[in-house]
Amino acid sequence: MLNKTLQARKVKAIARGQGNIYPVYVDHAVNSELWDVEQNRYIDFGTGIAVCNTGHSHPKVVAAVKAQIEKFSHTCVMVNPYEVAVELAEKLIDIAPGESDKKAIFVSTGAEAVENCVKIARAHTKRRGVIAFNGGFHGRTNLAMALTGKITPYKNLFGPFPGDIFHAPFPIECHNISVEQSLKALENLFKVDIAPSDVAAIIVEPVQGEGGFYAAPAEFLQALRQLCDEHGIMLIADEIQTGFGRTGKMFSFEHAGVEADLMTMAKGIAGGFPIAAVVGKSEIMDAPLPGGLGGTYGGSPVACAAALAVLDVIESENLIKRANQIGDLFNQRLTQLKTAYPELILEVRNQGAMIALELIENGDAEQANTALTQAIIANAAEHGLILLACGFYGNVIRFLPALTISDELIHEGLDSFEKLFASVV
Repeated sequence: MLNKTLQARKVKAIARGQGNIYPVYVDHAVNSELWDVEQNRYIDFGTGIAVCNTGHSHPKVVAAVKAQIEKFSHTCVMVNPYEVAVELAEKLIDIAPGESDKKAIFVSTGAEAVENCVKIARAHTKRRGVIAFNGGFHGRTNLAMALTGKITPYKNLFGPFPGDIFHAPFPIECHNISVEQSLKALENLFKVDIAPSDVAAIIVEPVQGEGGFYAAPAEFLQALRQLCDEHGIMLIADEIQTGFGRTGKMFSFEHAGVEADLMTMAKGIAGGFPIAAVVGKSEIMDAPLPGGLGGTYGGSPVACAAALAVLDVIESENLIKRANQIGDLFNQRLTQLKTAYPELILEVRNQGAMIALELIENGDAEQANTALTQAIIANAAEHGLILLACGFYGNVIRFLPALTISDELIHEGLDSFEKLFASVV
């Protein structure tokens, strides 16, 4: 009853736009498990939307946060900076893909990181246009919403949006959108809507998050790099959901061997503490004038300390390798489920531990089974699971387990998922 009581209080006190998937109120969480206020246990296959890559309450993260907060919690990095922010910036520059000299800035959220990438790209190029992709998600602030390639629920009722934003198809093989078609659409956009000489940046998720966990083929990212080099356009890698070991590399762009001009970092950066960053080539990052970038809470010393601990855990516990092992195990189990339900499951796909199950009707890739997806999510808590959905048509179950999860817990969770699936089909 306590969950119901808290949900009633929440509905009364918090605007409906900030909804919640589960009426399950967390009491405590450890690694890949959480317990609600009624002490029901759940296996967490969502990790706060790919935030707790190192699991809930990792001891090293907890210790780092305690140590920092005993010193001070805030001075504003733009007023009185501190070593922990400098150290984190140095480490982020070091792990970012590519050999170019780089610099970083800190902000508070992924959407802020996206907006600052656009600001930096426009300052550097003196151009106006930005190109994004259908199905992409880049945040909930006004400019980030404009870049997002999906109306409901993210953009509905919130216009007008900034101008000079354009969209092109994202290549998705299982839905018959080829790399060639996507690149041709960009060429057409240059002829119809905006000249390439007016384009400041192209922003792309190497694996679409909200869009359905579709990975950009390596040849597509390589072609974008070539296109941007040809026309002096900045290539922005939105690595907010894909970063920090999630895809079996530190960052997903590494799978394609491509270096972006600018990249966003957030979510898994600090084990749940709010911080985000932009990392990019030094000459581009330095285009804005002093005072042109920043924010009151950007680079919180507590979050910086947490992020340094997260990077230590990723390295010391070999979590990048572990992400690939987790992905292989999920893929194996979910492929067995696909064999049992070929008319309902279009595809199992993963890049590392970024795993998706796309649901359809009648074996038809173009018949999105949104109803089944919603039924799975609605009944997940009863089966002791925390699951998330995504997809352009809302027909994809996404799995984002902590990279510290054990094989035993994966099997237990997938056993429960199979029972859940059978119960709603």
